[in-house]
Amino acid sequence: MSIDLIKRKPMKLPAIIYLFILIGCQTTLSQTRIQDFAPRPPLGFNSFDSYRSDLTEDKAYALMDVMAAQYLPFGYKYFVMDAGWYTTKNPAKHKASGLESFGMCVVNPTRFPNGVKALVNYAHNKGLKFGVWLMRGIQKDAVKQNLPIPGTNYFSRDIADTNDICVWSGMNYGVDMTKPGAQEYYNVIIDTLASWGIDFIKVDDIVPNPPEIVAIANAIENGNHQMIFSLSPGDVHHQAHYQYYKRANMLRITRDIWDNPLSIEKGFFAWEKFQGLSGPGFWPDLDMIPFGRLDVINKDARQSNFDENQMKTFITQRAMAASPLIIGGDLLTMDDLSKSLLTNREMLACNQNGVMGVNVYRAGNIDVWLTPHQSDPGMGWIGIFNRSTSDRKVTLTKQDLGFVAFKESYNLTYTDQDIQLEDIWSNESCTIKDTHTFTLPAEGVAFFKFRMQ
Repeated sequence: MSIDLIKRKPMKLPAIIYLFILIGCQTTLSQTRIQDFAPRPPLGFNSFDSYRSDLTEDKAYALMDVMAAQYLPFGYKYFVMDAGWYTTKNPAKHKASGLESFGMCVVNPTRFPNGVKALVNYAHNKGLKFGVWLMRGIQKDAVKQNLPIPGTNYFSRDIADTNDICVWSGMNYGVDMTKPGAQEYYNVIIDTLASWGIDFIKVDDIVPNPPEIVAIANAIENGNHQMIFSLSPGDVHHQAHYQYYKRANMLRITRDIWDNPLSIEKGFFAWEKFQGLSGPGFWPDLDMIPFGRLDVINKDARQSNFDENQMKTFITQRAMAASPLIIGGDLLTMDDLSKSLLTNREMLACNQNGVMGVNVYRAGNIDVWLTPHQSDPGMGWIGIFNRSTSDRKVTLTKQDLGFVAFKESYNLTYTDQDIQLEDIWSNESCTIKDTHTFTLPAEGVAFFKFRMQ
């Protein structure tokens, strides 16, 4: 796909036709082996929204028990341990992790006395996959001690770029990938994590650093490791670097998302910006789902501030955008409403359909988005979003809902058939003959599965 095509604004063509042009172009891109690891948007849990950097071994076991029993049957299989699982103390004082010989990722002995491998084994025995968070680069302490890079004649100072430091974390230096030994450094990190059985890595501060994205992808592929590769953070991506992002499975496309209306708007903005750029094995990521209890062990502990309508809008966005669904709230105390939305089978079917929907109509704070079924012409999903803070009643035509362009894009011959809509959140049905009036709550959504009769 050319950069020129990527930069075109979607509304220059009827949006649904634009979607099919982009899907067709994607098949010409060279496919890397790493993309085989995520043919559908990954589903799972990440500990950050609920436990920040304070997850402990006993909580991890309890969370995995609930996840395996209540969420795995719906496809949520990746349990990802975020920041806080390792310490930056002098590696010579800790000999448990297997990475300490070159100064990276010493498992926190207080929070995880039995190490990460024990957690991984527990997850696998439950049928889950296990992931960890990493900072890209090399720890400053390793550079200070000039620790050796295993399997080479090089040392930490040979590959560290001491002018390259994350603006929000002083933990590491960047790695200069032009230096001999740099790729070997990442090879050893990935090989060691794989030896623990790690199935998923979320690498932070790496989106602005394409050479290190490529290095980690090469380490995964060349080591023949079955490992999901997720890129973070989400506010520094550049479309000129798209070819490098495609070396991973997930790309954060928003800043940190929380339980507030601004985060919903961030989702719409990012979804529109990245329309048509997803595909099998590579999924633009709208960040974690802050439903349920958040910050559970801190003074800011709270139930999600989203009301029911905002929650439905939030999860419908992610379903129709084919974003990975990563639960952020505490699984141990998840409320019934949150759980019912997260495990709704039709919402999950839309998400796992693996096609990023497009905006087909916008007027007066009303958006209509359409996600076609990947293999069944004549069906798909429609989301009618009320982006205002007051209730709205709107009358929309078949053309407003994108069905005219949809038929044209599939070269369907019939033009006047009725369209059957099944409301995913209420389980009610209706038929559209020409126009239909929809009642939309403030900041709410009408989410339908459709079929052309």
